[in-house]
Amino acid sequence: MELIMVFKALSNQTRINILIWLKEPRLHFPAEELEDYDPNLGVCVSDITKKAGLSPSTTSDYLSSLQKCGLIEATRAGQWTYYKRNEGAIDMLNQLIQKAF
Repeated sequence: MELIMVFKALSNQTRINILIWLKEPRLHFPAEELEDYDPNLGVCVSDITKKAGLSPSTTSDYLSSLQKCGLIEATRAGQWTYYKRNEGAIDMLNQLIQKAF
């Protein structure tokens, strides 16, 4: 895990919000949007885009940034991409921060 990449990804409030939303999707996304929610897949990119209020391309860039540093994982199912938090990486980041600071 490259801390510089992680901190760069976390230097944007919307990317932080995405991590918060993905921690408890049922709390942060309307129930009708998550009817078919599968915790193994995660949340559909279109639902994240709506919640963020951003263009699809900006949302895609933000998700890509979080994925490249390992904080989220993507799963492709048909024409849709689903995202969920990588809890192992987030736990590792927490441990690294506790040791360093």
